Amino acid sequence: MPVVRDLRILLRLRDFRRLLAVRLLSQAADGVYQVALAAYVVFSPEKQASPAAIASAMAVLLLPYSLLGPFAGVFLDRWRRRQVLLHGNLLRTALATVTALLILARVPDWLFYVSALSVTAINRFVLAGLSASLPRVVDSRERLVMANSLSPTAGTLAATAGGGLAFAVRVVIPTGGGADALVVLLGAVLYLCAAISSLTMPAGLLGPDVSVARAPLPATLAATVSGLVAGLRHLAQRRVAARALAAMTLMRFCYGALTITLLMLCRYAWTTTESDGLALLGLAVAVSGAGFFAAAVVSPWAVARLGRRGWMMVCAALAAVLEPALGLPFARVPMLIAAFVLGLVTQGAKITTDTVVQSAVDDAFRGRIFSLYDVLFNAAFVGAAAVAAVMVPPDGRSALLVVTVAMIYAATAAALAGFRRR
Repeated sequence: MPVVRDLRILLRLRDFRRLLAVRLLSQAADGVYQVALAAYVVFSPEKQASPAAIASAMAVLLLPYSLLGPFAGVFLDRWRRRQVLLHGNLLRTALATVTALLILARVPDWLFYVSALSVTAINRFVLAGLSASLPRVVDSRERLVMANSLSPTAGTLAATAGGGLAFAVRVVIPTGGGADALVVLLGAVLYLCAAISSLTMPAGLLGPDVSVARAPLPATLAATVSGLVAGLRHLAQRRVAARALAAMTLMRFCYGALTITLLMLCRYAWTTTESDGLALLGLAVAVSGAGFFAAAVVSPWAVARLGRRGWMMVCAALAAVLEPALGLPFARVPMLIAAFVLGLVTQGAKITTDTVVQSAVDDAFRGRIFSLYDVLFNAAFVGAAAVAAVMVPPDGRSALLVVTVAMIYAATAAALAGFRRR
């Protein structure tokens, strides 16, 4: 297989192996920590989780990516990236340990969220540092393309594996705050392993080049803001890319709203114990992940036959029809099928949107447009959680939300059809 061959070539590079080890350990820890937060907020016996609490947790997990992402590069071009990986993971080790202690102490929720927010905010710098370091550990442009393709994929698989490990530990051990704290500590141990792994690389290996003159930090930050504004203006002139981003944002919103519904159904409607609910949620996540994988297989074939906007239109239309048909009964098996369908159509639309944006915007603006894309993608999910907090009852059965989401999907499909005709 080409992927296996490319990975074998890259693994011959010693420094690439070391950087990849840091990525795998760091993102596995992210998966453990995120599942631990979800388990504590939603499935702890001593907490009566509500859609509002889940919306708060989503904001903690996603907003740092959106708010800090465009500015991470400014600091990564000034700080030694190996030190960012070392100190970032050490700091996350300490903060995750504090989070575990706060869970055991049963402190007010706001204090717990401050600790969790600090961990996820640092994550933005670590992930950006890993990406920025890749050119320093490969020896040719062709291998850099391979590395940019395989490293993030390997990191996503590591995060999924970490989440699976956290689900398994949380289901096996007795329920309660102690179980949640133990899973968080497992994440802290993995963060520590990532920090130790970074020490296998020399401090100056990953850059940046200290000989390059840099503008003062305030001027660089101001230039970053003005660059984002220029990116918005450029996007307004590239209507194909702007329409694809708008459609993807709406579909991401729908996916987020239905995710909250599924969480509440697993917690209150379908199971009688927290451990059973968590196990069922793990199954739903796995089924949705299978839909994501199916999208990666189907999308190239579908785009070749339907075109990019045609495939996005089909994804939205498919969700508009199947989502209420499978979701309105609020039964376990149809909803799991819906999770697969939504994983398929959401990831299919995202793959297509990525391609449209890459091809429709000028190279000089591409980085800024993808920063804005990242903000929209995560903000849509958080906004959906906030809306669901108002519309979804404690047991998750909200026909109004399901119908509203179906109408948004249908409107998105109709708009894409109109754009395609023109």
